[in-house]
Amino acid sequence: MFAINRAATTVARRAPRAWAAATPQMRWFADEAEEPVERDQLHYDVVCVGGGPAGLSAAIRIKQLALEREQELSVCVVEKGGELGAHILSGNVFETRGLDELFPDWREMGEEGPPIETEVKEDAFLFLSETQSLQIPNFVLPPQLHNEGNYIISLTQLVKWLGEQAEELGVEIYPGFSASEVVYNEDGSAVLGVATRDVGIDKQGQMKGTYEPGIELRARQTLFSEGCRGSLSEELMETFDLRAEADVQTYGLGIKEVWEVPAENHKPGFVQHTLGWPLQSGPLDTTFGGSFLYHMNSQGQNLILVGFVVGLDYENPYLSPYREFQRWKHHPAVMKHLEGGECISYGARALNEGGYHAIPELTFPGGALLGCSAGFLNSVKIKGSHTAIKVGTCSTCSTDLIAHSLRPPSRLLHPPATVPIHHCNVHTFCSLV
Repeated sequence: MFAINRAATTVARRAPRAWAAATPQMRWFADEAEEPVERDQLHYDVVCVGGGPAGLSAAIRIKQLALEREQELSVCVVEKGGELGAHILSGNVFETRGLDELFPDWREMGEEGPPIETEVKEDAFLFLSETQSLQIPNFVLPPQLHNEGNYIISLTQLVKWLGEQAEELGVEIYPGFSASEVVYNEDGSAVLGVATRDVGIDKQGQMKGTYEPGIELRARQTLFSEGCRGSLSEELMETFDLRAEADVQTYGLGIKEVWEVPAENHKPGFVQHTLGWPLQSGPLDTTFGGSFLYHMNSQGQNLILVGFVVGLDYENPYLSPYREFQRWKHHPAVMKHLEGGECISYGARALNEGGYHAIPELTFPGGALLGCSAGFLNSVKIKGSHTAIKVGTCSTCSTDLIAHSLRPPSRLLHPPATVPIHHCNVHTFCSLV
């Protein structure tokens, strides 16, 4: 399975800070950079950084293919949240194509199947003024905004279910451990794995008496699925110049609340999106954004998922996305759904909105970028979970990973070869637009 080594290594590895990147063997507590530190190492064939839909789907698919070929392949997933799903935040109207490929029989699993209950039954797209609303006829909308056959789900619950399936296949999952830095080979030309965060560092970056080094997770291939603006993914894009052929990525801020409402206000399967007020009042307004409102059944609860997205290129420095969200909730077309209800959870997250042309090169020596780390959110569809799962399960990607991973253990620490999956993943994005 995996090997544990205790090795005297230097604490100096490539710094995650951009201002220290010019010195490949310098960490941010530079005064201690050359002092040898005994550090545990766990060795795997594949390490997935991030326990979201992309990372878990990749781990599951790799194990599925390895089992089909009767090959031993050790796969590990590290997740910074205290449990799988702890840091997941999404709408979520879910398109099932990626899941159909990962588990073709998921609809026949019954109670053991994924937590997918509420099928979309009604779809409305509104343009809002301050007090009025105008519904745009569905036949006018592009096909990407039609939700027939989709489901309203909790992505957190789906991720937990994917984690259970991964563990049944033999994937090792370690929640509560954040990968804080990339481990490179001696000349910095290839990725050997990641290291978890050191503890016992003071405010000046110096080692205290309680210092404990992180654990190195070394792998033949390391897959980074950290989500939007993942720190290690951004470092890798800069280190290997992965954005040389890509457009500049753009971002939005998504704010979400979950409401429990009385049964008389609940319409399971109802989906509503809006444009216009409070962000735009006319066609010349430059502030980009919109909203969603989904009615979902979940374990007997009458839930409404509401959210508001604001493009982070807004020009008005006084604009507050959260305040605009609160104003939007008081619009008559929205307030009627929430009357008598109670907000039971809330959160916010960043979103990639650059689309196809902002996707970087996905592979580098020793690993690849997956999911929102690479920017696979389809903002036209207002969806990204299906692309994350699809990229993780892409058969060509997983087959290449296995081909490059199944080598004699003596080659485990040698610079891995680049996995040629970039064209496959970009084609995947095109096919899901």
